[in-house]
Amino acid sequence: MAVDSILSSSSPLGPPVHEKDAKALHFIEEMTRNADAVQERVLTEILSRNAETEYLRRFKLHGATDRDTFKSRIPVVTYEDLQPEIQRIANGDRSPIFSAHPVSEFLTSSGTSAGERKLMPTIHEELDRRQQLYSLLMPVMNLYVPGLDKGKGLYFLFVKAESKTTGGLLARPVLTSYYKSEHFKTRPYDAFNVYTSPNEAILCADSFQSMYTQMLCGLIMREEVLRVGAVFASGLLRAIRFLQLNWKNLATDISTGQLNPKVTDPSVRECATKILTPNPELAEFITKECSEENWEGIITRIWPNTKYLDVIVTGAMAQYIPTLDYYSRGLPMACTMYASSECYFGLNLRPMCKPSEVSYTIMPNMAYFEFMPHDSTAPPPTRDSPPCLVDLAVVEVGKEYELVITTYAGLCRYRVGDIPLSDWFPQLSPTIQFRKKEERAFEH
Repeated sequence: MAVDSILSSSSPLGPPVHEKDAKALHFIEEMTRNADAVQERVLTEILSRNAETEYLRRFKLHGATDRDTFKSRIPVVTYEDLQPEIQRIANGDRSPIFSAHPVSEFLTSSGTSAGERKLMPTIHEELDRRQQLYSLLMPVMNLYVPGLDKGKGLYFLFVKAESKTTGGLLARPVLTSYYKSEHFKTRPYDAFNVYTSPNEAILCADSFQSMYTQMLCGLIMREEVLRVGAVFASGLLRAIRFLQLNWKNLATDISTGQLNPKVTDPSVRECATKILTPNPELAEFITKECSEENWEGIITRIWPNTKYLDVIVTGAMAQYIPTLDYYSRGLPMACTMYASSECYFGLNLRPMCKPSEVSYTIMPNMAYFEFMPHDSTAPPPTRDSPPCLVDLAVVEVGKEYELVITTYAGLCRYRVGDIPLSDWFPQLSPTIQFRKKEERAFEH
């Protein structure tokens, strides 16, 4: 779905008001209208820069960058196929195995069939691509929801535990990597993307202290909050449950202006105490609302200016939609983007659609995408009987495909495992609905 079709039909506002948004939307349009050409360029870039890697040399690509040679010589693989090379990198091998650029860290994903977590090698410049995709989300949302620059977002964001491999590389979830990066910590001010949660609270490794401080700041700034979110619907419900269990202590802090001694992290205490001042009236309001047995509409009761919830509610998360409806009195639920530890794929150009109608437009500059027709009745493909893959620009409407990616970090023809249903229009990048393994997206 291209941007111009949104501007002409679905958006209630028409063309973007802000020049920055206009540039972002123009970029999306250029990418999606020229998806096949962009894909050809992306593949050429990936194969050129990684021509001398061990992996590409193994299959005798000899510097070729055209699609036909690539498809005829490079096999379609799974994580298990790559595991020996990945383990070498984890153990300290710094030779260019997959990528000519050094592996900066591993992004962890859900487990293998043996129950072990997956380690996906990545390179530093991938942070630039992730940040670029993030930068496109609000320009799209601004087409549908006016005035988001007049308030803040209450987002419950957290870092997870990280470890180091034998060879000394960090291994952590993709969102933890992003939140701890300078890209996130030193992001430029954007009036359309201001959070109530301080960076220090988001980056606090102690989940209780992090949640407590983020909730406290959200309560203090309750009238400024225009959107409430978490990565997954389940995460937002955990925040509501946390409020149910801790509202008395939070109200006490707000009434007295003194932070709960259970928050011990020095940087978190410092940022919270700058925000916290005695406000008995607000504390009384929180006590009144939270002491009631009926929590129906609690989100809109406490944060009355909330315009939508920003959460993933597709796939396995769909089961939480009725509960979120109950707590929010039916606020719209926006699913804005689709990503995983292997790759950031694309964004939802109609973020205010119904959860059942959510689809994501593939951004062809993120990686090289191929699609393997999915047939549950057919025997699985093998090296001796390789699958027939189609390119992004020629997927067929209504068919299910397994997503296969080739990334700048060196994954080549890697089977992601997600099964999207295609929905597209001629000469545009397709939109896809992910119907399988949705819960694996955004391992966090």
